[in-house]
Amino acid sequence: MEFQVADIFEAVADNIPNREALVLGKTRLTYSELDKRSNQAAAMLQSIGIKREDHIGIYAFNCTEWIETMIGAYKIGAIPININYRYVEEELAYLIDNADIVAMVYQEQFGSLLKNIKERTKTLKHYISIKDDSVNSNNTIKELDYHQLIKDSLTDRVSHSRSADDTYVLYTGGTTGMPKGVMWRQEDVIMTLGGGIDHLTGEKFSSPEAMSKKCLGDPIIALALAPLMHGAAQWQTFNSFFSGWKLIFNDQKSFNAEYIWNLISKERVQNLTITGDAMGRPLADSLSNMLDKGLKVDSLIILTSTAAVFSSSIKDQFLELLPNLTIIDGVGSSETGSTGFNIYEKGSKQKDSGGGPSFSRPKHSVILHPETKKPLVSTDTSTIGFLARSGNVPIGYYKDPVKTASTFIEVDGEKYSIPGDYAKFEQNGQITLLGRGSVSINSGGEKIFPEEVEAALKSHPQVFDCLVVGINDDKWGQKVVAVVKSRTNNQIDINELKNHCKTYIANYKFPKEFFYVDEIKRAPSGKPDYSWAKKILSA
Repeated sequence: MEFQVADIFEAVADNIPNREALVLGKTRLTYSELDKRSNQAAAMLQSIGIKREDHIGIYAFNCTEWIETMIGAYKIGAIPININYRYVEEELAYLIDNADIVAMVYQEQFGSLLKNIKERTKTLKHYISIKDDSVNSNNTIKELDYHQLIKDSLTDRVSHSRSADDTYVLYTGGTTGMPKGVMWRQEDVIMTLGGGIDHLTGEKFSSPEAMSKKCLGDPIIALALAPLMHGAAQWQTFNSFFSGWKLIFNDQKSFNAEYIWNLISKERVQNLTITGDAMGRPLADSLSNMLDKGLKVDSLIILTSTAAVFSSSIKDQFLELLPNLTIIDGVGSSETGSTGFNIYEKGSKQKDSGGGPSFSRPKHSVILHPETKKPLVSTDTSTIGFLARSGNVPIGYYKDPVKTASTFIEVDGEKYSIPGDYAKFEQNGQITLLGRGSVSINSGGEKIFPEEVEAALKSHPQVFDCLVVGINDDKWGQKVVAVVKSRTNNQIDINELKNHCKTYIANYKFPKEFFYVDEIKRAPSGKPDYSWAKKILSA
């Protein structure tokens, strides 16, 4: 047994076979049942000729087949590739080609899109369709039927060599650019994202066997809101499975806050994970009304946000209504895994240190000097550098040696991952995350990070959501412009807004123009779409 996803999952399933593992819509599976269905998925992949290290695309909304295929692929040493279900033809064709996908497991509703690009995706040999209620089923590619193949497959575990060196690949679009595949050794990603290293103590489990035993504790009921095609949901899934929890999935194709609160109440959810404001704000806004209607959500004790900014004003809303709730902010990326966390205290404000709240850091998180790339000492509170992680870091980007060389560097014999987030130390030794350098704004010679301005604006009660970008300007070089969705769909008095924000950010960071929209476009993960914001401003 090694630090490998399938190995640890199987050990957990052997320890607690009859405990419920997942709930998705009307489907409820124990660990033993999920293991057997994943064995069938593994056998199905082998039956069509899938070999070790082959890439298997998964193109679907949340469904049990997503999870079965993912675990089944790891059981035979194959590599599942996450597909964003919002991709248009060009993006989908690019990813299939870039990732060298040889087989696609997909929901039938996406078949017409796959058919349209079939001549451009020559590496893709096997199309495995999951039947759904698609009205366009006549347009799908019907080569293989997932459920028929599974039905004919054995539930016994397949015989296959596995290793901690087996590869995990996560395709991420980030906030800019085309999707790119981050490659990890499975042991490394388990250490950084799968709970192999305790975030509080920094201690690593002594062995895979010892790690698998943590499932023997009292089970937690958790709810995952991010889609499985996003890394945050994948690793909440494995964290839950490795810990022996019951994991509830959002089975809706769109986000509905009232549906989520009813699900929390029905399943007695204790641990809820969201991705920042995109989920947090509608949940907070609907909570008061749901409580007034008599809904009981007293089971909920932990709310964790990862992968996107979670504004302090929204956290305060939650704590006003659920005072016993513990709120945890997690910091990390596809290229680093976890780099910090913050347990939020009610009333905490973003200070004008150029960013969001401060975070405690694991021992492998460092800030590198922007020029020398050497680690800064924690007493240096003036230098802004790159947030980085050492220790268990990715191998690199799939088929991109240039980007790999600039992101995964070696300094004095130590390997670091530096995805591009700026940060600085605070007096208490914590880290303040400033934002991604690729979207920072240079206005009048000052570097301004969009996330700090967005956090200040969203602390105003009339701002529902916003994105901040830099637009070319003859006077300033770039001027700060905000794209805003207000709660009332009316413009907000600019003097009132400016007066409110001055306690959070310096005057020169305040937007010089505002553009109001009905909706802010974000990725399903909640990440900002800055290219969309710039496009509507230039229209």
